[in-house]
Amino acid sequence: MTRRQLLASLAPAAMAQTGAATRFQLACMTLPYSPYPFERALKGIRAAGYDYVAWGTTHPDSSGKRAPLLDWKAPSSRARELAAVTKDHGLTPVMMFSTVNLESPDSPDAHARRVDQCAAAGIPFLLTFGKTEAGQREQAIRCLKHAGPLARKAGVLITIKQHGGNTATGADCSRIIADVADEGVKMCYDSGNVLDYDNHDPLPDIKACWRDVRAFAIKDHRNWPTDTDCGPGFGEIDHYKLLEPVMRTGLTMPLAFENIFEPAVARPTTAEGVDALARRAREYVDTVIRGLSAPRKA
Repeated sequence: MTRRQLLASLAPAAMAQTGAATRFQLACMTLPYSPYPFERALKGIRAAGYDYVAWGTTHPDSSGKRAPLLDWKAPSSRARELAAVTKDHGLTPVMMFSTVNLESPDSPDAHARRVDQCAAAGIPFLLTFGKTEAGQREQAIRCLKHAGPLARKAGVLITIKQHGGNTATGADCSRIIADVADEGVKMCYDSGNVLDYDNHDPLPDIKACWRDVRAFAIKDHRNWPTDTDCGPGFGEIDHYKLLEPVMRTGLTMPLAFENIFEPAVARPTTAEGVDALARRAREYVDTVIRGLSAPRKA
């Protein structure tokens, strides 16, 4: 499916429960591998059984210094080079971060540049967010109104996710999407952040906003015995109930694994330890999807 074909499938009418199964793309982010080089992240993600990947934000460069994987000011040719490296490792890139908050003064220019980078790399989803506290929401709306038409023209979809403030819940993000009123801007649902920032329950929340959801930032959250985000299945969120509303949209929908770590214990000290958690997260979510897809007994 090309980017333009994918974008065409995102029309509002497609978001009725059509009866056609949603095509989920399980994509591990390179974010959990941020202490390791980008190519080591790709190697581990592929070995963990993924076909898709979402680019993280920073990795050690050739000198060993942590640096942005792709600065928003970098030429689009750099995004094309990274996409080639990704594909050489047997992975298809489907999402990348904006890394610039929606309310930032340079957000319109940054998001326009990110759209160009996505298009050059063949990445259909640009993930963005912001706190949009009081007085900042209007800047976020201006940014998205500017970037939305550019994204549609480029065959890219901008997806906002929950990040506190006026974007704390899916319902909050739906209100922003309604105000932007551009089919180039939709939602990437982050249930971990919904539970984390203001302790909202994501299960009733997603029922109020699922028609705007085009992707998920997959992670979990625990409020006890420690307040922390964690990998899916390690927290308090029921992913069966979380994904059920979007099981039959007829859309292609990436599930980007943002956090795969165990709660209340130290993170792995080796890349191989991260590999094991990446595999476990994929197997858990795959089990959830297969369970929800299975015929129900009368």
